[in-house]
Amino acid sequence: MPYTAKIKVTLRQSILDVQGKAVEHALKNLGYGTVESARIGKYIEVTINEADSLQAERIANEISQKLLSNPVMENYSFELEHVK
Repeated sequence: MPYTAKIKVTLRQSILDVQGKAVEHALKNLGYGTVESARIGKYIEVTINEADSLQAERIANEISQKLLSNPVMENYSFELEHVK
């Protein structure tokens, strides 16, 4: 049974998010003064055809580390959903 890995990649808090700052500034200019901050990230969905959820989780973790994120600058998290 396949699984869908819903992966979020974001810059580490210590890294300046230039795109996020631009969005934050634009929102304030549009009158959304209560917006305190904005950070930009990536969202990726990957279908993994594995019968075992532990194997699917291992694969999602590996591809997030090796390809989808830069471990020096970014953090990632994912949720695994069973496809029915």
